[in-house]
Amino acid sequence: LHYETLLGSRVCLHLAAAAWGCGFLNALLHTANTFSLPLCQGNALDQFFCEIPQILKLSCSTSYLRELWLLVVTAFLSCVCFVLIVVSYVQIFRAVLRISSQQGRQKAFATCLPHLAVVSLFLSTIMFAHLKPSSISSPSLDLVVSVLYSVVPPGLNHL
Repeated sequence: LHYETLLGSRVCLHLAAAAWGCGFLNALLHTANTFSLPLCQGNALDQFFCEIPQILKLSCSTSYLRELWLLVVTAFLSCVCFVLIVVSYVQIFRAVLRISSQQGRQKAFATCLPHLAVVSLFLSTIMFAHLKPSSISSPSLDLVVSVLYSVVPPGLNHL
């Protein structure tokens, strides 16, 4: 795919800046939220890496509003990402279907479908990790899910 040729360098620059800006804003909001927490149950987590829902469990303050805020922000960003990915893939599939040769279409689909599967695995596991009710939360389940979305998709994406 030749994004710069199809969209123009200015649009590509705006898309990249928007992605970086949204990522920075999301990280800034979560970092500010994390550092404002009063921790009273120690600082050790039985996790693969520090996750915001796990850090909230260490807080000695009532974290209902923080958890609700985290849920809303995560759900919103996940939905926006999902919609943008679906729109992108619809455009890609429309372009692939316009390829005249059957062999060319098969090669294009053979490239796109595994990537779509990896993206789906990543989004579904991260949404499950952050949107699951705390009643089904357990340290082993949380560990498996965080490994599933942080290690498996990047490894599979290269294959």
